[in-house]
Amino acid sequence: MATKKPWRDVIEVTRLEKNWVTRVEVGSRIIALYDTPSGIYASLALCNHGGADLCDGYFDGHVIECPLHQGAFDVRDGRPVSAPATRAMRMFEARVENGMVQVRM
Repeated sequence: MATKKPWRDVIEVTRLEKNWVTRVEVGSRIIALYDTPSGIYASLALCNHGGADLCDGYFDGHVIECPLHQGAFDVRDGRPVSAPATRAMRMFEARVENGMVQVRM
């Protein structure tokens, strides 16, 4: 059985863009953090369709739209919700502990 990866502090929760997307670097990865009405979610920041930075896209509640081709994803589970996106984006578990947003990578 594989062991779970540890949680990593990535940003103070007070530094998140409220109801928007915040870009953070974690090691060599660029992560998009989404502040939503139901919690904080995390994904790789690059769109898996065209490679655009999702942090530059339009965000509405639970849906991030890629700025390049307007494909969209549900940030709660990564599933594509509009073409041309067809594959789920890479998601990471996220939580808030002691005032820090943490991501399991």
